[in-house]
Amino acid sequence: MARPRKFDEGRALDAAMEAFWASGYEATSTQDLCDATGLGRSSIYNTFKSKHDLFERALARYMEWRNGELFALLEGELPARQKIHALLRRVIDDEFAEDADGRGCLVVNACVEISAHDPSVATSLERDYGVRLEAIRAVIESGQRDGDIAADKDARTLAHLVIASVGGLRVSARSGVGRTALEAVAEATLTAF
Repeated sequence: MARPRKFDEGRALDAAMEAFWASGYEATSTQDLCDATGLGRSSIYNTFKSKHDLFERALARYMEWRNGELFALLEGELPARQKIHALLRRVIDDEFAEDADGRGCLVVNACVEISAHDPSVATSLERDYGVRLEAIRAVIESGQRDGDIAADKDARTLAHLVIASVGGLRVSARSGVGRTALEAVAEATLTAF
């Protein structure tokens, strides 16, 4: 008979997510995960099977959290163009907040670090991209119906542009590009609308 778990799996996932987010997949050791979660190796492997499984679950948790924030913004009362502007602004504010720690975005980090050689993670990232793409496309189409966004623009292409801009802003900020330059990029992105 298996012994009952004596830990909160959600908290363990959150702690693992923080560890992977801080150091990346490859640089996070099993011992780092033990230290972060407070669990022993056997508890980690009995619950999550492998470091890879734990990473995938932590990444999924991160996606759910960040997408929740995105959907809350997109479902708000602002006109469509202002929603897109607020999204770009939020990215810049996150990167330059007083408590910003330079970790960037776990999704962007995973894309850069491991998606090219990990089909399972690449599939998760592709699925997440699709979810965000459709949510942003729907907002853009709503803005086109309301006259807030040019009706002659392809909404799907604009949604791709927004996602590419978000990723580019995050990577550029980590590369040392200043806030003023990134704000100009955000404004330039909005001119496509």
